[in-house]
Amino acid sequence: MAPIPITIITGFLGSGKTTLILNLIPQLPNTYRLALLKNEFGDVAIDSQLASSAAITGVQELLNGCICCNLVGQLGDALETLRRDVAPDRIVIETSGSAFPATLAMEVNRLGRETGQYVLDGVVVVIDVENWKGYEDTSYTAKMQQKYTDLIVFNKWELVDERMYEDCLDRVGDLELQIANVKSDKGRVDQSLLLGLDSALAKDGDSVHGGYSKDKQPHDHSADHQNEVEVLSVNLVSEGDPPKSVNLDSLETFLLSAPKDEVYRIKAIVSASHPLASSSGDVDESAGPAGSINTYILNWAFGRWTFTHKTSTLPAPLNVASSTTRSGLSTKHETILRMTIVLARGEGTKWKGRIEKGGMIEQEGEGGFLMVDRVI
Repeated sequence: MAPIPITIITGFLGSGKTTLILNLIPQLPNTYRLALLKNEFGDVAIDSQLASSAAITGVQELLNGCICCNLVGQLGDALETLRRDVAPDRIVIETSGSAFPATLAMEVNRLGRETGQYVLDGVVVVIDVENWKGYEDTSYTAKMQQKYTDLIVFNKWELVDERMYEDCLDRVGDLELQIANVKSDKGRVDQSLLLGLDSALAKDGDSVHGGYSKDKQPHDHSADHQNEVEVLSVNLVSEGDPPKSVNLDSLETFLLSAPKDEVYRIKAIVSASHPLASSSGDVDESAGPAGSINTYILNWAFGRWTFTHKTSTLPAPLNVASSTTRSGLSTKHETILRMTIVLARGEGTKWKGRIEKGGMIEQEGEGGFLMVDRVI
């Protein structure tokens, strides 16, 4: 069974973490089981009650303490309780800004290695631009801590002038680290950026492309709202029967070369003759015999990736069908890769050209049709 992905969301009190989570829930499929783990100070857990009312499957609270310090020893028990009692598709850990993400991320990674039940999907830091605090320490320790931050969400930026927002950006830039960052839309960030592709989301073929399409914007807010990301949709189609495998050597080179400050997330369903090792070196051995074509879920997030076996078949795009050769024989066209690439603003055209040039996403041997569309 695939490990449960864990997303860590941290930020100072009042920065908008719970609002971010509540805005995430409506973007998920109705059957998706999201569990929340959070630390609370005091006896009254108002945020947890609010989150519970928003159809979060389970809430596990760690009271009166910083989750990265004196409560980190309880993390394994809390995660196991959620896994056993709720069986979630994903766990979100929400913790206060006093909890540096490094300690918590390392603990999640340790539990993942020891139990095989969990995998760290991403670490998100929410910054309240209006009441800005933190990121003032540019020491070596601060830089080491922020190496475990994958995405910074600037919240409440609409409430300040441009100079104050630029000052916030400058102070983050003083850390001299390449960290992806976006502005929220009144506390909302598209789930395709916050979450990777997991087994539950992959059940719906449309989720591979994060709900994006040429004719459908990710949400229906004001049309003049400037998108914080750009999105590419990639399809690789094999011609012939039986279909061929995706070239995993080329794919791995692509994953290794993608810079974190340009490419935020890569999500794909891939047909392959053998599993690709994850960035940690783990290999999913649950697929069929070597040489047979199996379907895998690729989830690349800020430089890390997992490659897990998927049991169901890969849906083909609507514009691909069987064709007839000159000899009158029918030739089967089958999609062997469906991918969404979420990029920093301004990077879409460059990466579209790089992928179309070839050598990054291709099938084994000759042939195959590669289609790269700019969605946003």
